[in-house]
Amino acid sequence: MPLDQLTDEEIESEGKEMSFLDHLEELRWHIIRAVGSILIFAILAFIYIDDIFRIVIMGPKNPNFWTYRMMCKLADTTGYADLCVKKLNFELQSLGVSDQFTMAMTSSAIIGLCFAFPYAFWEVWRFIKPGLRMEEKQAARGAVFFVSLLFLTGLLFGYFIVSPLAINFLANFQITPEIKNQFDITSYIGILVTLSLGCALIFQMPMVAFVLSKVGVLTPKFMREYRKHAWIVILVVAGIITPSPDIYSQVLVALPLTLLYEVSIIVSGRIEKQRLKAHQEMMKS
Repeated sequence: MPLDQLTDEEIESEGKEMSFLDHLEELRWHIIRAVGSILIFAILAFIYIDDIFRIVIMGPKNPNFWTYRMMCKLADTTGYADLCVKKLNFELQSLGVSDQFTMAMTSSAIIGLCFAFPYAFWEVWRFIKPGLRMEEKQAARGAVFFVSLLFLTGLLFGYFIVSPLAINFLANFQITPEIKNQFDITSYIGILVTLSLGCALIFQMPMVAFVLSKVGVLTPKFMREYRKHAWIVILVVAGIITPSPDIYSQVLVALPLTLLYEVSIIVSGRIEKQRLKAHQEMMKS
């Protein structure tokens, strides 16, 4: 925009570089707004904690959970009856005096983080973006949308697929029928949160590939050469997060991870093409 169309304040702000303390002050307000959004959603979650516990947190504990119903349909289709979950052989208990209150507070905070994540990341991105070069800003266009989409997709995948499979196996595993499965509520919620948030982070694989490709650490050639090794690692990871011995559960988890790896190759390939194109244009000029 020409200078004669700018206000005095805009001209002053464009010509003035921010000091280190100014950057810290700006970062502080971005963090305050991000934490504030998490706090607002956490308070709302705490208000409705009874319904959240009954429907959301206790969902994978009930045999009529959506995932278990789909597994029964899959069992009818494949003829593999062991896939159908008809009973979860465990009970939850609270051992500490303050455990239920602590779990309500912790669960509210985690739910607040999950719901506020897109806005919180946007606040962080608003702080980072001005420091990028013009070509970097153009290349990173839509970063908030894709990071948020991958996070929420991974979160839902972990909640509806990975967590029920793991809970079903661990709940029904017994060394001897004389030992009853009575789990502490903190242990149950710990598994649910770890697997759900873990998948949300794993689903950021394409964005990690994007960043590493931009800095020149990762190339599509490297990822294609080690594709078979990556598949083995994915199968191992699927076996770890779904301890059930049946192959269907492991494949169900491994397929999306494999798809994410292939998408990461495509993302890395596009970044390399952009780099080569920019290099050719620079050589011509």
